Amino acid sequence: MKNQKKHIVIDARIRPSSTGRYIDRVLEHLQTIDTDNKYTVLLSKGDEWKPKAKNFSAQTCRFRSFSFNPIDQLLFSRQLYKLKADLVHFAMTGYQPLFYFGNQVTTTNDLTMFKFTRRGRLPKWAHRLRMWGYHLLIWQAHKKAKYILTFSEYTRDAVAKFHTFTSRKIVITPLATEPPLTEKSMPVEEVEGRYIMYTGSSFPHKNLKRLVKAFARVSEGDPSLHLVLVGKKEYHSNQLQKWVKEKGITNVIFTGFVSDGELKWLYENTLAYVFPSLSEGFGLPSLEAMAHGAPVASSNASCLPEVNGEAAQYFDPLDIESMAQVIERVVGSSSLRQKLVTTGYQQVKKYSWKRTATQTLAVYKKALGVEN
Repeated sequence: MKNQKKHIVIDARIRPSSTGRYIDRVLEHLQTIDTDNKYTVLLSKGDEWKPKAKNFSAQTCRFRSFSFNPIDQLLFSRQLYKLKADLVHFAMTGYQPLFYFGNQVTTTNDLTMFKFTRRGRLPKWAHRLRMWGYHLLIWQAHKKAKYILTFSEYTRDAVAKFHTFTSRKIVITPLATEPPLTEKSMPVEEVEGRYIMYTGSSFPHKNLKRLVKAFARVSEGDPSLHLVLVGKKEYHSNQLQKWVKEKGITNVIFTGFVSDGELKWLYENTLAYVFPSLSEGFGLPSLEAMAHGAPVASSNASCLPEVNGEAAQYFDPLDIESMAQVIERVVGSSSLRQKLVTTGYQQVKKYSWKRTATQTLAVYKKALGVEN
């Protein structure tokens, strides 16, 4: 975009969350590959991200994501209009205010919320109203966006089916995993002997109850095997732990949060990383496991076969017996595990955060009508 400096605003309020790694890495690399244009990065209150490049600046945005509050909607629109941006990139679809009609692109991670969101403690009518609101926010975001970024062919097809008018403006910008952790490996005290593992959230669509049931079948013939579930303890993980105890299933270890050194040790010593998810927009955890030399057994749902390629053994995530058989196959064969490790290293090399940022910049250029 030489000699045609533009002002690009990136709504990065999602950056501190677990799904914010994407925009964090895009920002990191954009600062090195685009030194010509002016960027303003919108941050959530308390986010201390600082730009490294002179053409980048940060501004706090105090409005809640997915807000249905009309005052928030109006005031956020006002903030955006005041910035006089040539283009706004919303890093999460649904974050854009209803009353902003400037040039914009949006990123749609996935459509999981429409398949698996449960009403929890909300009354049925309140849950329906909330979901109607989500539908409205996503619809208007897709309608106003000049381009929609997705991370996989699976998500592209799902979005195009969900809103048929989007089919010609969807661009795939695949994600990447981090380099292997450099911290010294630190054993996790409560984990001893042979184990398989999962790391991540315990949301219902992660399908961990079926994983526990499959593990219970495997452990009948292999009683020394343990299942290690790594992740911050919160409502869903606490409910799962309570359920495991009620069912009397043994050898399941809930580690809670672990340090990077402990996570590295778990990856390096596991017999299999098992990813039983029912729905993913890309599925970074399995690639992260591969980067650390863990053999991967994966669900064949959504985008996972597309992302993992031949570097995983696949099972039907709705079929407990299928899951158990694949776990047994990987755990029982050292040669298969070594093959998966070798193939996994090669699979990880196919993805790059710099490439993600470069592809994102190309979308910006198209949206701005500026030639390279």
